[in-house]
Amino acid sequence: MKTLMTRADIERTLRRMAHEIIERNPDLDNIVLLGIKNKGVPIASALGANLKRFSDHDIPVHELDILAYRDDIRQAERPNNEGWSVSDKTVILVDDVLYTGRSARAAMDAASDHGRPRGIQLAILVDRGHRELPIRPDYVGLNVPTSKQERVVVDKALESVTITLI
Repeated sequence: MKTLMTRADIERTLRRMAHEIIERNPDLDNIVLLGIKNKGVPIASALGANLKRFSDHDIPVHELDILAYRDDIRQAERPNNEGWSVSDKTVILVDDVLYTGRSARAAMDAASDHGRPRGIQLAILVDRGHRELPIRPDYVGLNVPTSKQERVVVDKALESVTITLI
């Protein structure tokens, strides 16, 4: 197991990503962060806190469950709209690791069930390559070329990012 990022590295990276979001989106009142359940949620929360700190805007952060939208899992029921909308908002989907792009595609479908967003952006802590779909992140914490036999793991408490051979 090799450590790619420590807690301090992750915190510094999330501060940089927050600044990039501020620079790219002049109208922060119309931004919503959607953390992809499970590991994208703490990253989205940390980004939201950094955005508040650097811009004095309270950016809504919601958890987005994509399980019913995955193309490799058949689930009959899609969750009900949880009472929030992305209509006419710029949605920033947030996840820990971008690999094939299938989770990001499912997240776009899930977000669209909450209204018609003005636009969708993608923020990823670690991009490891090997895309199967034409998905490209807008904000990347760390690009790590990996083999398909390696696994990138982001600790749920954002303590570390490691890479292991499987």
